[in-house]
Amino acid sequence: MADDTTAVVWDSTLLDYDMGDHPLNPVRVELTMALARELGVLDRPGVQLITPVEATETDLTRVHRADYLDAVRLAPIDPFFTGWGLNTADNPVFEDMHQASARICGATLAAVQAVWHGAARRAVNVAGGLHHAMPARAAGFCVYNDPAVAIAWLLEHGATRIAYIDVDVHHGDGVQAAFYDDPRVLTVSLHETPLALFPGTGFADETGGPNAEGTAVNVPLPPGTGDDGWLRAFHAVVPSVVRAFAPEIIISQCGADAHRLDPLADLRLSVDGQRAAYIAMRALADEICDGRWIATGGGGYALVEVVPRAWTHLLAVATGEPLDPSTRVPAPWRSLAAQRRPGTTIPEAMTDGTEPSVTPWPGSSDNPVDRAVLATRTAVFPLHGLDPHDPRD
Repeated sequence: MADDTTAVVWDSTLLDYDMGDHPLNPVRVELTMALARELGVLDRPGVQLITPVEATETDLTRVHRADYLDAVRLAPIDPFFTGWGLNTADNPVFEDMHQASARICGATLAAVQAVWHGAARRAVNVAGGLHHAMPARAAGFCVYNDPAVAIAWLLEHGATRIAYIDVDVHHGDGVQAAFYDDPRVLTVSLHETPLALFPGTGFADETGGPNAEGTAVNVPLPPGTGDDGWLRAFHAVVPSVVRAFAPEIIISQCGADAHRLDPLADLRLSVDGQRAAYIAMRALADEICDGRWIATGGGGYALVEVVPRAWTHLLAVATGEPLDPSTRVPAPWRSLAAQRRPGTTIPEAMTDGTEPSVTPWPGSSDNPVDRAVLATRTAVFPLHGLDPHDPRD
């Protein structure tokens, strides 16, 4: 394996995944890459820039039905098209939708392949993370499911234990569904409770299908959960189950929509808390699977205020030293952001001014976050030989 190298998959054509006047605006990806470039993250030693190509029919049909691919190709040229979850408010059709969606999948595939083949230790595709798409249905702004397509490629090419960690505010339902019955894939999702938020799945008792019990892990958190509660929940569940599963490789979906400024959800993280989560995931990969870690983007709808800073922190963690939170946002980037989104508040620093801490899970508590943690641990820990009541497990 290449020593301490990171593949960053990027090309401006990834911005073609553009649903128009829609929350999932590609400007957030453009501004992320511009900010990372201004701060020198992409020029660090060991960074390899990879230009993606479209995923092939073979790649896509490892997860998606061939007739669904046909529907995705047809929908943009038929103004009366209905069905397959397409041409809806959540999933409007757009020109060259198949090609743009396939290219997102191709970018995540390129990231996974670079790590699996040993060309890089880590890889990032901030344009990816479209985790809601189902085998024959678009959902939640997602046409094709790039993390699932990448995991399916790994399984076909010899991987036997893959961990997928999803920290988007929405449950990673499409990836969980794709591998719910597969004991080779551990899916872990921390998200706002499905009682309050799309997609309405991701309860603690969703733990995997027959012969795969314990390979789906869900931590549904109450609205209003902030940095300290979220990080306590993460550390009370994720490291234990990932260590017990002992994956060969870790894939993360790093949606930035758990932030307190996100307009579509109700968790209360800061950019600093998100940065802490990225550091924790890299540390897990370093500890368990020789650093093999692939990170994708995901949701995130505070397009200027949050997403570019969060994912620039992600890129920094993946490519070397984390950025100092007090780092100032460069003036040229602030000008670009003001041009792209006039009237938006432009952040001045890479911090929200908080210092997240991790307090150990106490084992029992009336705190709603701690009750959620206990529900998850009770449902899944015994399936991994762990004690749900012992904070040391």
